[in-house]
Amino acid sequence: MTAFDFDASPFTIAWEVTRACAYKCMHCRADAQVRRDPRELDTNEALALIESLARFQTRPILVLTGGDPLMRRDLFALARHADAQGLRVALTPTATALPTRMRLAQARESGVRRIAFSIDAADPALHDRFRGFRGSYARTLSGLRNAIAEGLPVQVNTTLCALNVDQLQPMAQMLEELQVVQWSVFFLVPVGRGKRLPMLTPQQHEEALQWLADLSSEVSFDVKATAAPQYRRILRQRARRSAGAGFQFADGLSRPHEGKGVGDGRGFMFISHVGEVMPSGFLPLSAGNVRSEDPVAIYRSSRLFSQLRNSGALRGKCGRCEFKEVCGGSRARAYALTGDYLAADPSCPYTPSPAGTPSRVRV
Repeated sequence: MTAFDFDASPFTIAWEVTRACAYKCMHCRADAQVRRDPRELDTNEALALIESLARFQTRPILVLTGGDPLMRRDLFALARHADAQGLRVALTPTATALPTRMRLAQARESGVRRIAFSIDAADPALHDRFRGFRGSYARTLSGLRNAIAEGLPVQVNTTLCALNVDQLQPMAQMLEELQVVQWSVFFLVPVGRGKRLPMLTPQQHEEALQWLADLSSEVSFDVKATAAPQYRRILRQRARRSAGAGFQFADGLSRPHEGKGVGDGRGFMFISHVGEVMPSGFLPLSAGNVRSEDPVAIYRSSRLFSQLRNSGALRGKCGRCEFKEVCGGSRARAYALTGDYLAADPSCPYTPSPAGTPSRVRV
């Protein structure tokens, strides 16, 4: 996996199979709606898409997400087809009444290898505030325990902003007790409803990432920073090149060794509920639509994806940074805050060092 070629294939594909969701989360990038969009890919289109994605020879992880993917009645048929085509399937359900033990057993039998639930605080009231639904915290724990009871490895996703940064320590303690396999901390990108939430300052980003790097050697679960690629810079600076990369799990959803880190359009692609192909769900720029174009060709050859994989195209201090191959900054956050997806990531306080001088962080 050290030779994984991100120009030829993504490591992860996130597919928004529906935008329908019963929750009204404060940070929802999709601004999800209660009812399904009639323009969604239908079952036949969805099955054809899966067959197209299977042409990536490296067996990408296919994350069936939303909205709430459980609101599609054909979800398990899609998962079963993806598994049969050799894709490695993960699922991110919303913690409503839908993820019962029976449905999670169906998920496992359909080839789903990992379930990811979202928990945004160890404090139930704060989590419920994020989710816009009283009782969502209890339902999340219920769904999570149902998944574990069915033998499904569980990942927890947390969106981090100024409102819940003080929850990191109690969250880590809680997740250790829950026996999750991975904690993926999503650093807020101000898109969708998330535009109304307060981001961390650059200094707070750095402090939180340093804390996560410390934590990664102390807990039983993998720690992953999402939309904060400077985490890899921090690990390199600490000379802990194997930490946070190359983890091996029984579900086969291990991360690659990140000599060139996964980022928006670089090892990652997103497909919307209506078939638009984007570099990520947080970078809402379409490079084409699967209804009229080949998604493999879009990933490999479109101008947008090709630019994002070219570190020489980066501007500002990201373009000068000695860590641009392993980090490259969040292209989604750069676009959200500056309107230029090749600009420097405003969340990073690092000052690139001239050759031969010590690296440093300044705010």
